[in-house]
Amino acid sequence: MPSVAVKLYSVFFKFLLKHRLQNRSQIPVNDPNEGTSFGVTSRPDEESTAASNPSFTDGVATKDIHIDPTTSVSIRIFLPETCLGSPDSDLRGQSKSRVKALSGSDLRRNSYGAATTDNVTDSHYRNSFRRNSYGCNVDDLALKSENGAYRGYAPSGKNCRKLPVMLQFHGGGFVSGSNDSVSNDFFCRRIAKLCDVIVLAVGYRLSPENRYPAAFEDGLKALHWLAKQANLAECRKSLGDKRGGTDMKKTDSHGHIADAFGASMAEPWLAAHGDPSRCVLLGVSCGGNIADYVVRKAVEAGNLLDPVKVVAQVLMYPFFIGNVPTHSEIKLANSYFYDKAMCILAWKLFLPGGEFDLDHPAANPLVTGREGPALKRMPPTLTIVAEHDWMRDRAIAYSEELRKVNVDAPVLEYKDAVHEFATLDMLLKTPQAQACAEDIAIWVKKHISLRGHEFSY
Repeated sequence: MPSVAVKLYSVFFKFLLKHRLQNRSQIPVNDPNEGTSFGVTSRPDEESTAASNPSFTDGVATKDIHIDPTTSVSIRIFLPETCLGSPDSDLRGQSKSRVKALSGSDLRRNSYGAATTDNVTDSHYRNSFRRNSYGCNVDDLALKSENGAYRGYAPSGKNCRKLPVMLQFHGGGFVSGSNDSVSNDFFCRRIAKLCDVIVLAVGYRLSPENRYPAAFEDGLKALHWLAKQANLAECRKSLGDKRGGTDMKKTDSHGHIADAFGASMAEPWLAAHGDPSRCVLLGVSCGGNIADYVVRKAVEAGNLLDPVKVVAQVLMYPFFIGNVPTHSEIKLANSYFYDKAMCILAWKLFLPGGEFDLDHPAANPLVTGREGPALKRMPPTLTIVAEHDWMRDRAIAYSEELRKVNVDAPVLEYKDAVHEFATLDMLLKTPQAQACAEDIAIWVKKHISLRGHEFSY
């Protein structure tokens, strides 16, 4: 059973959530045709946020970017300190990383499609380069810009190690949560360190101010933005030292590429360190629904997203539901944190009034007649479920359907765990959360490792 602290916090959490959902149901719905679709991506009056920090003070640098002028969609970049190694260290670092046995291996079990591994990569990557008080390489750090304002990391073109990119979609029932909340910031930092990836946490528009399909479109917009950034970076690379002779592109004194109007500047962290050909999507709770939608659209787009390649996705206790209740939906309907009644209210706030249906394609991935590519074309999919989560059975059923068509789709179930156990670890402090993050790192590295070095971690 969950600890007493988890039970007490769950009672407090459900009381606040019910109050907020009831108040939110009084918010008038915006009509997209009236130009009121800018939306909100966070609710700072309800949830504390973590400020971005562009220097490697704790091993991960962060920055916030507003990616769409017509909406409030934003992205927080989590860049791990390991990016400062030389390109050759991408292989040497993997072969030298220490592996330790997980003391709490009994906290998880896996009986749904893949064998568990009791060894995990050590999260503390030891760097050999000299560091200053800002926590990063002296040669690669621009402590001040010309006006003396910027004191964060700026790539210099040397020792730029390429890392895979992970798009992360936070949870919150589509009505709350944010990409810069304290809990999500803590979770993304942990994943960036353990998986050795650049995490792009997407701040999508919340409901009921912006209902379906706004959040799903924002997730796809973030993937398209990543593809655009990759192409801008390729333009900068192909131009090299050339400064003229083109009407549509121009470069500044730092070699950054922008279009003729200066509106499409290449993001320097991604240009220097991002490898979009190794892209992973990770969705938490309702973010899992968004991630699954974005993956389907990426599969449909195919080569149109080049050079972005979605090689895998991770669904953490996805927010799936349906009209026909599963065994867990009946037995655990009044479970911890998110009970079924409140989740149905969240779906009513998210889906347009005339479209409310628990078998809506956004809610039930197994509904017949769902549009999109065949399941056999889906990338490898890892599903995380909690023992005391009423949504677990439908997530397991979706994974089983993927395995029937030979998709690598294991399920990891965690004993004594509740919904959001891994992403609320900053508050809950459960051993299952650390075990889950390490398990995700093991599985993800299998699909993002360079060919020939798949098991070097």
